[in-house]
Amino acid sequence: MRNHDDEAPRPDADGIDRRGFLECMTWAGTGVLWSLAGGLPSAVGLGTALAAETPAAKPFTFLQISDSHVGFDKPANPDALSTLREAVARIKTLPVKPAFMIHTGDISHLSKDKEFDDADQIIREAGIPVFYVPGEHDLLDEGQGKAYLDRYGKGSRGAGWYSFDLNGVHYVGLVNVVNLKAGGLGNLGTDQLEWLEKDLAGLSSSTPIVVFAHIPLWTVYPEWGWGTADGAEALGYLKRFGSVTILNGHIHQVMQKVEGNIAFHTARSTAFPQPVPGTAPSPGPMKVPAGDLRKYLGIATVDFVRGTEPLAIIDRPLAG
Repeated sequence: MRNHDDEAPRPDADGIDRRGFLECMTWAGTGVLWSLAGGLPSAVGLGTALAAETPAAKPFTFLQISDSHVGFDKPANPDALSTLREAVARIKTLPVKPAFMIHTGDISHLSKDKEFDDADQIIREAGIPVFYVPGEHDLLDEGQGKAYLDRYGKGSRGAGWYSFDLNGVHYVGLVNVVNLKAGGLGNLGTDQLEWLEKDLAGLSSSTPIVVFAHIPLWTVYPEWGWGTADGAEALGYLKRFGSVTILNGHIHQVMQKVEGNIAFHTARSTAFPQPVPGTAPSPGPMKVPAGDLRKYLGIATVDFVRGTEPLAIIDRPLAG
């Protein structure tokens, strides 16, 4: 298993070492990877992957959650901790256990230690490794992100960006919530973009790429800051690859878009919904009838099947 740029994926608060996990996945010759295609499950032995001279992308499933906002207690959802707990309970009931989980930021609402502690305790119950990137709500401590990096940033660079490889897929976790631009637009910055260019340079164009960051890298609605000011430069480095999937959070609703070989997807929050762009004076927590809240919250499972097609993403609301 190649760890690109000699960067070790960092362990998170569950105590699971990511590098150890990846290596374990590689050498567990009796392991089986599952995917769903056309509603039918299929399995591929890890031994088959190990026999190939070139790392092969085999079917498997991973999961995305986002915007847990633990600590939020306003009318839009007075108990965000409980809905995160429901989301994790939903994960535990999935018919196929995901290989790992990606959290696309805003784990906490105010970057308080107790909020991170509470989130970690619940997310750990899913029993799978977790890879994080921060949201802007995770950088509100006095150290402007030190609390996040101390907890989740081991082995990362800068404000917490990193990459890793798993089963023939290259994953890149980007941080676009530092030095936000006018209107709240996301920002990657020169250092991270230079790192990204180098990180991708040695990869074959046939390597499947998954990028995850908090704020959408594509321009969803700049009037509300729903986009990344220098995202186009990052997308320029990615366009030569045959299959690129970009996962984001921040806007608390599902939106999808395909440009060439790049598929964009934003996920629901586990805490509260936000209005559809342009339908309210500003973004922010949206109060809905109490009985409908869980229809707006949820998780997303991502099925990877080798090929050049975009990954199959299934959004699963907590109810309805």
